[in-house]
Amino acid sequence: MKRRIRFGAQTAPQHTSWRELREAWKVIDECGYDSAWVFDHFYPIFSDPSGPCLEGWISLAALAAETASVQVGVLVTGNTYRHPAVLAKMGATLDHTSNGRLILGLGAAWFEPEHAAYGIPFYSVGERIARLDEAAEMIKMLWTQRRSDFEGRYYRLQNALCEPKPVQKPHPPIMIGGGGEKKTLRVAAKHANQWNTFGSPEVFRRKISVLKEHCASVRREPDDIEISWAGSFALTGSAAEKERTVRSVAEWYGAAPEAVEPGLLVGAENEVKDRIRQFIDAGVTHFILSMRSPFDLDAIRGFADRIIPEFRGAGHLRQE
Repeated sequence: MKRRIRFGAQTAPQHTSWRELREAWKVIDECGYDSAWVFDHFYPIFSDPSGPCLEGWISLAALAAETASVQVGVLVTGNTYRHPAVLAKMGATLDHTSNGRLILGLGAAWFEPEHAAYGIPFYSVGERIARLDEAAEMIKMLWTQRRSDFEGRYYRLQNALCEPKPVQKPHPPIMIGGGGEKKTLRVAAKHANQWNTFGSPEVFRRKISVLKEHCASVRREPDDIEISWAGSFALTGSAAEKERTVRSVAEWYGAAPEAVEPGLLVGAENEVKDRIRQFIDAGVTHFILSMRSPFDLDAIRGFADRIIPEFRGAGHLRQE
């Protein structure tokens, strides 16, 4: 199976304004990116938690209306924050209002402070992933069946309706986010049209191998799952600038620069292209550039002008 190399951009809706967020998305859309994403947090992450943070799904609905062609999604929706049936209704509606451009990003959720602050139960890791599994199954049922019945350990449906169905058939693509090899990747093997995580090409090579094993166990073709990377990017003009950028990203995540750098697209133009080729060789076909406010519109345009065209031709279709 040949899969086109795709590029997206994620704008964290924290420490920013609606005006700045909307301007960034208009540039992303105009530059021809394939996908655009927000995140699903109520408090800012890896930063001052008392700062502003726009709600993900409300932002997504408004931003979809401000764009024309880019696919849109939340990378990724925390399953604990909304009942899956409610999320299915939200997603079906947004697929209509965006004229069939939704990708449903879905994950187990991980940020405990906002759960504690809002009184949202924060279950064990195992239970959160088990709930994610049930949620993905329920959402697909609601999107494809006239009436749905489901009796899980955590959720249930009784003669449930979800009308109108989404525009996309059989349903909008479902992205499962997370890198846990024993459980999360098994959920991805069962339900995902797209799987996303972060890390180096070697990390992806190992995890894709595990994902294929899970696909075999659930009798699913791994080629049916698009593999996407998310991480920071920057086209730098010198080795010193690259070092400063990598150090800044590492500080953001509280990690060592040498541990973070292999998973970034940071460096001179040729270095970034070489890193993308390494990811493609490992199996990645969708690259999602994560950025923080203030959003660098020139960097968004520069990446679209200088990097993306190199990988958009027929010669960069990956044989799955």
